[in-house]
Amino acid sequence: MTPVKRDGRAPRRSTATKARKSTRKPGRELVVLTGISGSGKASALKAFEDLGFHCVDNLPLELMEDFASLVSKSPEAERAAVVVDVREGPTLDRLPEILKRVRKLVPTRVVFLDAQDSVLVRRYSETRRPHPLGGTETVWRSIVEERQLLDPIRNVADMLIDTSNFNVHELRAHIQARFGQDEQAPRMLVSCLSFGFKNGVPLDADMIFDVRFLPNPHFVPEFRKKTGLDPKVAAYVRQFPQTREFLKRVTRLMLYLLPHYVKEGKSYLTVGFGCTGGQHRSVMLAEEMAAELKRAGYEVKAVHRDMPRRG
Repeated sequence: MTPVKRDGRAPRRSTATKARKSTRKPGRELVVLTGISGSGKASALKAFEDLGFHCVDNLPLELMEDFASLVSKSPEAERAAVVVDVREGPTLDRLPEILKRVRKLVPTRVVFLDAQDSVLVRRYSETRRPHPLGGTETVWRSIVEERQLLDPIRNVADMLIDTSNFNVHELRAHIQARFGQDEQAPRMLVSCLSFGFKNGVPLDADMIFDVRFLPNPHFVPEFRKKTGLDPKVAAYVRQFPQTREFLKRVTRLMLYLLPHYVKEGKSYLTVGFGCTGGQHRSVMLAEEMAAELKRAGYEVKAVHRDMPRRG
């Protein structure tokens, strides 16, 4: 992890840099954790608890100011995190106004968790849990309704976290990196994402590279049903001079950009590689870029949005 200077800025990243622990005592802080149901609020709250925050789930709004007052005075609850979400019911629209008063009592940050609708539906399907708005509506319809209810709160959030590409462990690591109390910058997590343009551009990508200029293995009969994870397909794509030149130039660009993103406090970045179907070229290049950035000392994962599941 990259050390942070006293003024809060991260110096240029070096894989040889040693992490240093801070002796600075954490200041008082209240984190209001909110967001779309299914976006990972329970896992995030657990991460705050692991950091030593006094945590409360589903705190009634009428108790918010009393709780903030407690945090401002109590030696046992100097740092606290509370979840307020759609379970609050009709009074939820009072939260922005309550936050104005709470901020006068104690330093407060609002963290809003979100995820793509398709990811939320899949999570509900996997857990078989009903949506909090429930009733007779479908999960899709409940998500739409919830977004409308939470939109005023999203607009006043200090931090938005899209958890679409996070698993539980990565979300916890992200929270711990952003709210940990040592003199270290967040460890940047870089997601190298492959996708097919025919299925749409990923909305969560911070930058996108179109690799459709490379020869397409789809038109080689023996490669058509394989993916870019196959060594022979990868070798086929890699053999072209333009592939090697592209990788060299993009790697150089990423190694230039990433320290600047770290310096600005960004702790995760999604880099998209798109080809026609998201099966061959984009998969191979996402894997190659992930390997290059890992060798440079960054925390990286390769994500393949449109590739068929293996096994």
